[in-house]
Amino acid sequence: MDEFALRLRSRFVPAVLSALGVALLTAGLLTYTTPVEAGPEQSQAPTIVTLPPSPPPASIVPTATPGPSGAPTPSPEPTAPADRVATRVVVAGLGIDLPVIRPPSTTAYPLCDVAMFIQELSQPGFGGATYLYAHARTGMFLPILTASTKDNGTSMLGMVVEVYTSDDQLFLYEITEVRRHQLDLDDAVAADTDQVWLQTSEGPKGTIPKTQVVAQFLSSGPADHAAAHPDAEPRVCG
Repeated sequence: MDEFALRLRSRFVPAVLSALGVALLTAGLLTYTTPVEAGPEQSQAPTIVTLPPSPPPASIVPTATPGPSGAPTPSPEPTAPADRVATRVVVAGLGIDLPVIRPPSTTAYPLCDVAMFIQELSQPGFGGATYLYAHARTGMFLPILTASTKDNGTSMLGMVVEVYTSDDQLFLYEITEVRRHQLDLDDAVAADTDQVWLQTSEGPKGTIPKTQVVAQFLSSGPADHAAAHPDAEPRVCG
């Protein structure tokens, strides 16, 4: 990351996300409409359950090709397009499969039947947090809220999150944290590794705390074009 990008991240982005955090978290713009048994109370303190760390993976040796002198030279890694964005999120263990779209604005009420991303944060493969959010409603992120009410969401730890991107790539992440009753985006803004965050509401419109699921990068590779570009039919919901 160059000096300008670091300066932008350390000064401009936190300021933008501070305002955005007010919109997404404090104002309670994400809601659910389906009753959830034993739902959390707004007065509860934040909780975080974490997947125990596993041994680091073995180093991957890059493919080598003979150089002019016969000595192997590493093959260059493909360059990610600068306009790459998330287009689909799947959590098979929760029955979640949603198109991901760019939000119409940072202040518009989130749309239904899709997930959306925070534009000021990262996208898959760029070394930061990809932040996806959707209502806790049937066919959306309701399974996250439902699972979070049981043993603080421990059952979600270790589940795989699939994120498809606009350049026909598939990124796999492992859920390592479930955060309930959260009030800020600070750790997502500060992330300096490839992660995906999933956010949903804990109550009806006006509920302040949110549930966040954090997943760490596992691997990536090519994806089928049709799989990476699902039909999105967002609708206005209240």
